[in-house]
Amino acid sequence: MAYIIDGKRISGEIKDEVREQVEALKKQGREITLAVIQVGKDPASTVYVGNKKKACEYVGIRSLAYELPEETTEKELLEKVKELNQDGQVDGILVQLPLPAHICENRIIEAISPKKDVDGFHPQSVGALSIGKEGFVSCTPAGVLMLLKRSGIEIEGKECVVMGRSNIVGKPMAMLLLRENGTVTVCHSRTQNLKEIAKRADILVVAVGKPKFVTEEYVKPGACVIDVGIHRNENNKLCGDVDFERVEPVAGAITPVPGGVGPMTIAMLMYNCLWAAKRENE
Repeated sequence: MAYIIDGKRISGEIKDEVREQVEALKKQGREITLAVIQVGKDPASTVYVGNKKKACEYVGIRSLAYELPEETTEKELLEKVKELNQDGQVDGILVQLPLPAHICENRIIEAISPKKDVDGFHPQSVGALSIGKEGFVSCTPAGVLMLLKRSGIEIEGKECVVMGRSNIVGKPMAMLLLRENGTVTVCHSRTQNLKEIAKRADILVVAVGKPKFVTEEYVKPGACVIDVGIHRNENNKLCGDVDFERVEPVAGAITPVPGGVGPMTIAMLMYNCLWAAKRENE
């Protein structure tokens, strides 16, 4: 039986720690503010934005919500970002992705001030991570790292395989594991001998966007398996990129879906907001 890594519990601990520090800053007269922009009414985005608002409320961070219509132009959105960049009361800016097709996501991400880039998507944040400098780290990979560390899973010297090479998860995840002295292989849709490579991993991080893609055939006995995916199956139940029922008997540790990586993403966003305010204070 694998050890089930409880993301709900660990994310709760992080939020409580953030809450304490937010409270301490408030006593010094410093309030932390996160501005969240959503363009259009994508149902999944609406759920995520709602969860972020609830988390802000819980930890004591003020949240400003800008719900813009689908037909908002790129120019209008860039103006809103510029206004928030210049607002001294705002510590973090988050533009909910995906954006409507007529807006260039990269242009919007690059317009956010690197000092307020709590999502960790700005090229400056990514560059800092790649050369080992201090900066914001994308919330999902940062959450995965925190799950590993707080579950006592050793990274140094271990064989780590990341399945997926997206800018949001795969690439920063690989860099974080490298930073922790793991030996890292990144696999993707063009990788040959995928099963054999995955089966070498002591730590396998799966972010391929395909429901139940990874079965026991991909997993080395006793490996730690981190499932970043989230989907709804034919019965409308949540599932991940890993076939949990088939992999759990083989793995040494595994994250469930839901209740694994998901809650960590929002906890790390709260952590990033706190860090933005502290950095600004210093």
